[in-house]
Amino acid sequence: MTVLTVLTALIAGCDTLDSGLGMSVNAGGTGPARSVPGASTGATGGGIDVDPCALLGAGDRSSAGLTSPGEHITVAGSPACDYVQPGSFGLTVTVDSRTDLEEVRDRAPGAEAVRVGSAHALLVADRDADDGVCSVSVSVGSGDGTVHIDVTNADFHDTTLACTRATTVAELIEPELT
Repeated sequence: MTVLTVLTALIAGCDTLDSGLGMSVNAGGTGPARSVPGASTGATGGGIDVDPCALLGAGDRSSAGLTSPGEHITVAGSPACDYVQPGSFGLTVTVDSRTDLEEVRDRAPGAEAVRVGSAHALLVADRDADDGVCSVSVSVGSGDGTVHIDVTNADFHDTTLACTRATTVAELIEPELT
């Protein structure tokens, strides 16, 4: 079970999620695992109507260190795109039309306020644990929701690198969100 899976669940405020690896747990990291229904390709309600896998084109994926397209999944009922760079890192982009930036801050009080292009964002990472996990949540439009970029390094080390990767992807997709 990846820390990214649990981090994404906590940020999204959900009970279960499908990480694209066939694993899911409740937000507390305990309880029976169960699958989540298949992915959708558009947001369900709110002001975000974007395919999360369309946010990173081939050139953007290359800039982010990804060599292949992502796979549509669902995270907490929200459309997401899961990317795996074998032996290096995993990345998930979730389009969350139900959670604004303030709700993310409430769920992750240690989040660091950052700017991504012209958008407000929050960076969530436990730098003391140095567990190779980082999340950047970017506000969409006039606060109609957020897009979460979650990165987990394969060796579960180097949180700074995970945050660099998450921030790079956030900067690549931000123009599509404003």
